[in-house]
Amino acid sequence: MPTEGLTITEAQKKLEHYCAYQERCHQEVNAKLKSYGMIPAARDQIIGHLITQNYLNESRFAQSFTRGKFRIKKWGKERIERELKFKQISPYNIRLGLLEIDPTEYLETLESLAQKFWETHINKPLSLRKKKVYTALKYRGWETEHIFDCLNRLESETDAK
Repeated sequence: MPTEGLTITEAQKKLEHYCAYQERCHQEVNAKLKSYGMIPAARDQIIGHLITQNYLNESRFAQSFTRGKFRIKKWGKERIERELKFKQISPYNIRLGLLEIDPTEYLETLESLAQKFWETHINKPLSLRKKKVYTALKYRGWETEHIFDCLNRLESETDAK
């Protein structure tokens, strides 16, 4: 369906459905409105409406985003924070989102991921193996100190065998 010539009411209805389907951030909604060819004043009016009607809530978005990326994609806090900053989420909402991660579950997830990557590179020399695991975990946004703790445990377990 062509989006040229949408009225504010039509665009508002489309965006209500867009936001009701999945949590969205202001940046995504603004980009969608730009794609509809809406002028800045109309975009502001629609975004204001979506906020007052609770279709758009950045705190809720940050919490949902954090839960999803941690549980489904197994991202660490650094990657989640970086992605939220990229979406122009406020530092307050980023902190609020990161509180959604249970610290015990966080470390357990890191341990299981590290173990999986460690076993994937079982036939490689120890230094290369550690580098591969470190790189894979760092890419996913896990903190360096936690990664080194895991690598030291995995190495000592390997030595004990």
